[in-house]
Amino acid sequence: MVFAAKPRPGIAGAVFIAILIAVLALSAAPDARAADPAPAVCGPGGKVKFYRHPMGAPDTSPVPKKDSMNMDYIAVCEDETGDAAGTVRISLDKVQRLGVRSEEVRERTLSRSIRAFATVQFDERRQSVVAPRFGGWIEKLLVNATGDTVKRGQPLFEVYSPELNVLQQEFMLSRGAQTAAEGRLRNLDYPESDLEKLRRGERPPRTIAVPAPTSGTVIEKTAIEGMRYQPGETLFRIVDTSVMWVLAEVYEQDLAFVKAGDMARVTVNAWPDRPFPGRVTFIYPGVGKESRTARLRIEVANSDGLLRADMAATVEIEAPIPGRWVVVPDSAIIDSGKRQIVLVERGEGRFEPRAVRLGVRVPGQVQVLEGLKPGERVVTSATFLIDAESNLRAALAVFTAGDGK
Repeated sequence: MVFAAKPRPGIAGAVFIAILIAVLALSAAPDARAADPAPAVCGPGGKVKFYRHPMGAPDTSPVPKKDSMNMDYIAVCEDETGDAAGTVRISLDKVQRLGVRSEEVRERTLSRSIRAFATVQFDERRQSVVAPRFGGWIEKLLVNATGDTVKRGQPLFEVYSPELNVLQQEFMLSRGAQTAAEGRLRNLDYPESDLEKLRRGERPPRTIAVPAPTSGTVIEKTAIEGMRYQPGETLFRIVDTSVMWVLAEVYEQDLAFVKAGDMARVTVNAWPDRPFPGRVTFIYPGVGKESRTARLRIEVANSDGLLRADMAATVEIEAPIPGRWVVVPDSAIIDSGKRQIVLVERGEGRFEPRAVRLGVRVPGQVQVLEGLKPGERVVTSATFLIDAESNLRAALAVFTAGDGK
């Protein structure tokens, strides 16, 4: 009788338990390959810019990492975006909602309009005074009111001068020969017509008439009929008002755009709807210490006499800037105080912020010296909304990147 051997229950159970524990340990142990994020792979020469969340959440990381579901963050390579640093991406639908508008950058000529306050003054080169070189008594006053208009050579008054009478007698005794008396008469501005009468032997007059040296308007008169005056005393002041000076005060920062020969447009309060054309003839060499303004001289024709001295005026000068320049609308500039930025449209909702160096500002336009080329398009409306969204995304990126470290 043969008996079959029975297995030892203790040994089989121990083996089974050992295998079960090993299987459970292997299933519970973390995968060494899953512990570390997968290495990023970019194209030849490409570099990883950052890592973004695999499910599209607004979370980025500067180093490889995994999300809460143990999924690797996706590497964003530099050659994958093709955009400059800081480029803002906005959906086309959102672009329409924001009302984003752009304009092509072009080259054009510029002219700066300069406005300044001014006053009207007499032309200094068209003023003259009547101050005889001999003394005497005014026996008859022919021009006796301030504001009278006189012509060159017109008699102003008749004067009796003892000094002239003595010289006349000496000249008559010399019978017209060249004597010291004639020279002294000429030095005292004795009228040439009266001197010719003396040469012909006519009796010398008791009084002589003093003529106006120039044509113009009498603006000052101290002569009074019957008065005695001394040699060199000013009796009349005459001004030719056919041309007036307009003295404008231009701010120091505008001096670089003004030059002699520029045309100017002058208006006065008395006739605000009538401009007077003029031309800049001189720029004074000094600048006011307190006002920080420079004075310009503008000559204006005044044939009808409407302009009067000490009138308040406003001057507009169109100062052209030589050459052609890159110009953008002033609404395209985002000015932070230290930096000036424009948003360059890259298409498909991409906008690149770019620093620029600005030049002259004219109404509605700004000259760009560096940073833009003709043909590019810049955002002219909703610039601050795009800038605000860009700053918000940058802040979120920094915040979430800090959490991922």
